[in-house]
Amino acid sequence: MPVISTPQAFNEDDLYVNLEGIFEYPLFLKCEGFNFAGSIKLKAALEMVETAERDGLLTPDSVLVESSSGNLGVALSMIAANKGYRFVCVTDSRCNPTTKMMMEALGSQVHVITEPNPVSGLLGARIDHVQALCARDERYVWLNQYVNPSNSTAHYQRTAPAIARQFPDLDVLFIGAGTTGTLMGCARYFRTWHRPVHIVAIDTIGSVTFGGAPGRRMIPGLGTSMRPPLLDDSYVDDVVRVKETDTIQACHRLARRGFLFGGSTGTVVNGAMTWLARHKKQELTAVAIAPDLGERYLQTIYQTTWIQNLCGDNTLTPQTPTTTPQAA
Repeated sequence: MPVISTPQAFNEDDLYVNLEGIFEYPLFLKCEGFNFAGSIKLKAALEMVETAERDGLLTPDSVLVESSSGNLGVALSMIAANKGYRFVCVTDSRCNPTTKMMMEALGSQVHVITEPNPVSGLLGARIDHVQALCARDERYVWLNQYVNPSNSTAHYQRTAPAIARQFPDLDVLFIGAGTTGTLMGCARYFRTWHRPVHIVAIDTIGSVTFGGAPGRRMIPGLGTSMRPPLLDDSYVDDVVRVKETDTIQACHRLARRGFLFGGSTGTVVNGAMTWLARHKKQELTAVAIAPDLGERYLQTIYQTTWIQNLCGDNTLTPQTPTTTPQAA
């Protein structure tokens, strides 16, 4: 039985769900939400904070500030509360209400941006706000998850090795693309592994991470309105883009079997099944990373009125996935 004195000391890193009995193809889903922050973002948050402390960037008077769609904000709120830092999360109107309340319960201030930058959208507007805060007060320290190498280092050192230990015959790994910290950390690790691993990035339609025109995205987590500075396309073998209606359907399909996962996980699962459907003649050992759990989405992707307003009345009617893999 583990005994801890700080919330960041606990993270279940070796739990997988076999989805073959729920979906059409064999897939092992690595569950990253079983920690006190509730998502994979705990790893990046802790690595960024501890690196900033080692480098002398954080002092007792520092005020942490970060732009986040939600999960990183919760992780930083938890760590800041434990370590005694003030924390300001700059999010936007797509942030789940429950996520905002969690950050505030942990003592953080939450600034919600509602007006997008004309060029870089809501993400760009959030970053503009963070930079304005830092310019006004030198106590503010912006960890900047979008360019911070610790964002990917956390997954190079922890997430990828954990997968490698459990699946020595791994063939393909599916990873959702947001800041691309998880994607780049895992992809770099497996590039030099003892056997080739096919890296498939899962993105949302309307995201510009891998090119294309920007579009409306209402489910927070994956996707960006600006190309992530951490991204190196040369490490990505395939990209699958997923519609938000398909994300919602995947989440509800999992929930009907007792697994309540978040929106990012629904996107990754749908994208993985789409890719596997095109390679069904191959016997593959396939793993996907589930970044989050579903409690924070009860007022959105698990709420009928919200779904109807966003996508229409027939969203939860089972449909054949229409996304197709694209070469990176």
